[in-house]
Amino acid sequence: MAHILHRQTGHSYQVAATARGVIIRDSAGKEYIDASAGAAVSCLGHSHRDVLAAMHKQLDQLAYAHTSFFTTQVAEELADDLIAHAPDGLSHVFYVSGGSEAVEAALKLARQYFVERGELGRRYIIARRQSYHGATLGALAVGERGWQRRHFEPLLIETHHVSPVYEYRGKRAGETAEDYGARLAKELESKIQEFGGGNVIAFVAETVVGATLGAVPAVPGYFKRVRNICNRHGILLILDEVMCGMGRTGTLHACEQEGISPDLMAIAKGLGGGYAPIGAVLIQDKIFKTVAEGSGVFLHSHTYTGHPLACAAALAVQRVMRRDNLLENVRRQGVYLCRRLNERFGNHPFVGDVRGRGLFQGIELVADRDTKKPFDSRLKLHARAKREALARGLMVYPMGGTVDGDAGDHVLLAPPFIVDEQLVDAIVERLGDAIDAATTV
Repeated sequence: MAHILHRQTGHSYQVAATARGVIIRDSAGKEYIDASAGAAVSCLGHSHRDVLAAMHKQLDQLAYAHTSFFTTQVAEELADDLIAHAPDGLSHVFYVSGGSEAVEAALKLARQYFVERGELGRRYIIARRQSYHGATLGALAVGERGWQRRHFEPLLIETHHVSPVYEYRGKRAGETAEDYGARLAKELESKIQEFGGGNVIAFVAETVVGATLGAVPAVPGYFKRVRNICNRHGILLILDEVMCGMGRTGTLHACEQEGISPDLMAIAKGLGGGYAPIGAVLIQDKIFKTVAEGSGVFLHSHTYTGHPLACAAALAVQRVMRRDNLLENVRRQGVYLCRRLNERFGNHPFVGDVRGRGLFQGIELVADRDTKKPFDSRLKLHARAKREALARGLMVYPMGGTVDGDAGDHVLLAPPFIVDEQLVDAIVERLGDAIDAATTV
C-alpha cells in the first residue's frame, strides 16, 4: 500500500522512471509522448542538458539562503531577465513556488496597494466564471471551477464573477466576435457599478483560459476594453498567465497578442519548465513605488521565495528559449498542430470545437454537434479519453465540467516547444484513436 495521498486514492499510478525530450518512460519500459508537457509545464521537454548543467553549477555554489537575510546573484539575474522582456510598466518581481502561490500573492499585494493609498474601502474582487486560478483558498475563491470549490465555499473570501469569453457557446447567432466582446465588457462594467468603482480592488482573468475551458482565447478587442474599464475606475487588472504564458501561445506573454499590459501578472509552469518549483508575480511600477514609499514591506512571504536552485533553472530555461528561437517554433508548430487537429476532428461526430493559440490547443467533446449538447457527466468522458490516450502511449490533459462546472468535456494539448511536425502527426493520430475509443459508448 502506498503511503502517499495521491490525487485519486483508488487509482493505480504507473511509476515514471526516466524522461528525455518529449518522452517519459515508466518503470516497465513503456514510452509516452508528453503531449501536454505535464500540465503545460515542461516547455523544453525533459532532461535538457543546459538546464541541468545550470542547476548543478548553482548547487555547487549555493543551494539555499533565506531571503530575510540575503538576496542571491541568480535571483537578481532572473528578475533582470524577466523585467527586460516584460510588458510595459512591469518593473519588479516577487518570487513564489508555483501558480497558486502567485495568484494568492497578487491578490494580497493588490489589497495592500490600496490600503497603502488610504483606499480602505476597496474590498471586492471580480473574476470570470469557468476559470481556474489555483487551489489555495484565495486563488480557489477567485476561480470558479464548481466541482473543485463547492466543498470549501464556507472558507472562501468573497468574490464575484462575470461571464467568460467562451465564443463557442457564448456568442449569439448573428453577433460578431467584436460585438460579443463588447457585450461581455459591458457586463463587467455593470458589475463594477453594482459595487461602486471605488470599492473594487481588481479584475482577475486568464489571458487564454486553460484547464477549465480548454485553451479558449479572448475575442478581438475584449481585453483592450477591459483594460480601459479598469483604468477608468482605478481598478487593478490581474492577469493569470500561469498556464498560457511564458511562450506557450507563441509570444513570451499571452497579453502581448492583446496589446495590453496588466498591473499584476502571475506566471509559473513554463517559467521553470518543470526543472524546479518556481512561480512569480510581475508588478507594475506604480504598485511597487506605493509600497516602497509607504510601509516599505510587502506583508507576505514564503520560506522558499527566490530559491537559488529554482531561479537558476528558470534563468537557464529563458536563455535556452531565446538562444534556440523556440518561440518561432511554437508559432510554426502551433499553426501545424491547429491544422492537423482540424483535419482529424473538424468533422468528427463527437468533437464540437477546436480552439487555441500556439502550442496551447483544445478540443471540446459533445454528444451532438448540431445542438452542442454535452455528454452525460456521469460518463466521465474526459477520464475515458485520458485512459485511452495513456494506453496508446500519449499524455494529454482532459478535464470535465467544461460547460458549467459539471457538464462538458474537453482535451487540452500543450506539447513542449521543441516538437516537430513528425511528433505533431504522432500526437494527433494517437489522440484521434483515443477519442474514437472513448466515445464508443
